[in-house]
Amino acid sequence: MGKFLFKISLYIIGVAGVLLLLGSYADGNTDDNYMHFAVEKPHNIILGDSRSVQGIVPDVLKTRLSVPFDNFSLNIVESPYGEVYLKGLKRKLACDTKNGIFILTVSPWNLALTSGIKKKEDFPEAHSPLNNMYFYDKSPNYEYLIRNYNKSWFRIYLDREEAGKSNTYLHKDGWMEVNVDMNKDSVAARAAVKIKEYKAVLNTYSLSQERLKAINEIIDYLQPKGTVYLVRIPTSQGMVDLENERFPEFNTVIKDLSKKKHVKYYDFSGRSDDYLYTDGNHMYRESGKMLTSQIADSIQSEQKRLK
Repeated sequence: MGKFLFKISLYIIGVAGVLLLLGSYADGNTDDNYMHFAVEKPHNIILGDSRSVQGIVPDVLKTRLSVPFDNFSLNIVESPYGEVYLKGLKRKLACDTKNGIFILTVSPWNLALTSGIKKKEDFPEAHSPLNNMYFYDKSPNYEYLIRNYNKSWFRIYLDREEAGKSNTYLHKDGWMEVNVDMNKDSVAARAAVKIKEYKAVLNTYSLSQERLKAINEIIDYLQPKGTVYLVRIPTSQGMVDLENERFPEFNTVIKDLSKKKHVKYYDFSGRSDDYLYTDGNHMYRESGKMLTSQIADSIQSEQKRLK
């Protein structure tokens, strides 16, 4: 019996050692979220969904505003405004943050909810890593890999950055760099699919009082620590038209929020034709850099006005 237990112990130690080694290779290729939980806690942060994780580039903000930023945006399923996102934000942001800059990106989708959802445990973000993670600044983050990585851990090693960046590479600062074919026909085909997907669910979504309450609470949490800015990221005209059709009140709601909380609101949604999109919904990386520069210009102008 003793020999059996000894052999089992050696086996367990060996397996654990292999997993520890494989986990040490986790990086921006591992999945779309890992790096959000594997870097030091930031003092300046970007919140939002997949539009902002692809469309706002922290390195550009750092160059223009002279402070480092972290893009803590996931997607509309995992990081819509709500109690879960606020809980994650409190664990993500450095506790000694003062004079921070906080960019909250807004769209009808990250402030909406489908009509069939009544209980908070049925909210889509209930299954987000934001809802099951405690450590947000460990590298390697074995907690994340155990709780949220669903592939073989050998894939972590095989897909590591050293072997080549993936088409959806998550940088350490939280920016997701997407590399796809930008041929005009390919873009048009992806945009048509995206519009079809959104049309299929359009009438099931409405602006949510729970989500609006949550973004109020997030602003209240952040304002003592720095300055909050609201930003609406542009999309293709077809997507804007869809959103205006279903959520005609959206801009008025956000303008009222900005007045109530005394925060600036920068709405770029009327400038669709100024940018390129990978699928009509998400910005192409070069357009994202241009938009980020324009956001930095707006923030600098406001900072100068307040001096």
